[in-house]
Amino acid sequence: MSAVEWMSQWSFGAVDWLVIGLGIVVAYIVFGIAGFGTALVAGPVLLMFMPLSKIIPLLVLLDFVAASGGLLQTRREVNTPELLRLLPCMAIGCTLGVVFLLNLHSDLLLLLMGLFISAYALYSLAVKARPTRLAAGWSVPMGTVGGLFGALFGSGGFLYAIYLNSRLSKDAARATQSALISCSTLVRLSLFLIAGVYADLPLLMLAVCLLPAMAFGLWCGRRLTMRMSREAFVRLVTWLVLASGIGLIGRYLST
Repeated sequence: MSAVEWMSQWSFGAVDWLVIGLGIVVAYIVFGIAGFGTALVAGPVLLMFMPLSKIIPLLVLLDFVAASGGLLQTRREVNTPELLRLLPCMAIGCTLGVVFLLNLHSDLLLLLMGLFISAYALYSLAVKARPTRLAAGWSVPMGTVGGLFGALFGSGGFLYAIYLNSRLSKDAARATQSALISCSTLVRLSLFLIAGVYADLPLLMLAVCLLPAMAFGLWCGRRLTMRMSREAFVRLVTWLVLASGIGLIGRYLST
C-alpha cells in the first residue's frame, strides 16, 4: 500500500492529527504517572476518528513499547508470587476480552466503554483510603476481570492496583503492577496478532506515526512525578475521565 493510499484510508486532516497527537500525549503523561489508563484518556478522543476495534489494538502496540521501558527499571522490586497468582487469570480474561471486542456491535461497545469509564472514575473519586488487606483468593476475580477489561477497553490496570496495593508496599505494588501490565500487553498483542488484526498496514503505520507523541507524553509524566503529588494529578485526570465517560454515554443515547 502506498503512502497516498494509506493517508486516504484514514482521511485525517491537519487538525485531526493535532487532536489525535494531543490525546496520545496526555494519555501517556497519565501512564507515566499512574502506570495505566491510556485507553481511558485517549479512547474518547480516538473514537471521533476510528472504531474501538481499531483503537484498542493501536494502544496495545504503544503500551507495549511504553511498558517495556518501565519494566526494565523496576524489575528487582517485582513480587514474583503475586505476579504468578494473577498471570493465569489475566490471560483467561484477555482471551475473553479479545473475542468480545472483535465480535460485539460497535454501538454497544461505545455504550459499554462509556459506562466502564464513568464507573471507574466514580470509584476513584469515592475511594480515598487504602483498602484493607485482601485475601490471595481475590487474585482470581481481579486478574480475570482485569484481563477482560484490559482487552475489551484497553485498561484493567486499576483492578490490579486495588489488589496489589492491599497486599504489598507501595514500591513493590507498583513494580509488580508494571510487570503484570507488561505481560498483559504482550498477551493482548499476541492474541490480536493471531486474530489477524495487525495485518492492517494502515494501523501499524498509524502506530509508528504516534510513537513520538507517546514518548513525549511518557517523558513528561515521569518528570511530573518528581515535581507534584501523583495522587493530586491522578485525581484531576479522573474528573476529566468522568466527563469523557458521560459524554460517550450521551453520544450513544443521541444516536
